[in-house]
Amino acid sequence: MIIDYCKKIVGGLAEGLTLQTSQPINFLSMIDVNSGRITDPKHELHLKSLKGVVLIFPFAIGSSVGAYSIYSLRVSGTGPNAIVCTRADITTASGCAISNIPVVRLPEGVPPIRQGILAKVEADIGRITLQI
Repeated sequence: MIIDYCKKIVGGLAEGLTLQTSQPINFLSMIDVNSGRITDPKHELHLKSLKGVVLIFPFAIGSSVGAYSIYSLRVSGTGPNAIVCTRADITTASGCAISNIPVVRLPEGVPPIRQGILAKVEADIGRITLQI
């Protein structure tokens, strides 16, 4: 399945298995940057790792310092390979820009993407290819 017409937020090309949530993420307070795991017990991805995935989530919340948490995830090798969001935000955009993590925003009306399928994100052309 191919999803075209995504909006490029940060360019690049990456792939990984999808990790999807309908809940926003606070990269500063919800993530252990050393393991890449979501530590907030109230989050639906509690204890899931961001390492090497294509993270699909609505948007980031919290402090803009979360951008440095995204960078720390990348430096420690525990961050996502790419991010797909439903709303662009400054924390995700700036954190991924300094970390060279591709980011696209989904067009409206796209049905939910399943967990654990291989996704290739081609941010420069606004395309996601899913291996269903």
